[in-house]
Amino acid sequence: MPENIRVHTRGYLPHYETIEAPQHIVFRLNDSLPTSLLDQWESELHLLGDDIRLEERGRRIEEALDMGIGSCHLKRSDIAQIVQDAILHFDGKRYKLHAWVIMPNHVHVLASMLPNEDMSRVVHSWKSYTATTINRLLGLTGTFWQKEYYDRLIRSDADFAMVVNYIHGNPVAAGLCQRAEDWTFGSARRA
Repeated sequence: MPENIRVHTRGYLPHYETIEAPQHIVFRLNDSLPTSLLDQWESELHLLGDDIRLEERGRRIEEALDMGIGSCHLKRSDIAQIVQDAILHFDGKRYKLHAWVIMPNHVHVLASMLPNEDMSRVVHSWKSYTATTINRLLGLTGTFWQKEYYDRLIRSDADFAMVVNYIHGNPVAAGLCQRAEDWTFGSARRA
């Protein structure tokens, strides 16, 4: 593994961190995918080979997130604005944002960490600040975001373009708007 890539885990998903290489990061609301649904999928997919099982599991997760399962607190514009402001706050200081979108129950970010920055600390700061602020606004207590997040290192210019298109097109694919640039809480509107 190249020396500029660091791997860490908190016992769930491995995270590959690298400086100045784009990463696709996804984090979601705590209630966006019920454990019972994830367990059902594991039961249905357990006989498939690892690569096929992981691909199918990922496809099902994306599809379920776009169906808007759970409380979908991020569909409220005041709450989505809190998340968007948090993501934009350190752009150019701790990371370089390439694309982002706030969906009703999850968030996609494509960013490159700047030197001396750590993706896990950045994501933790987004989630910690927004959870505290939003829980206070909603009069809630407890876990707002799912504990883990998903991240994937972007490996080529074609991969980068595909992820930007996916992020920008996510609200359209989910039936939330007709054109990506019509979605208020994402980078397609600013492109």
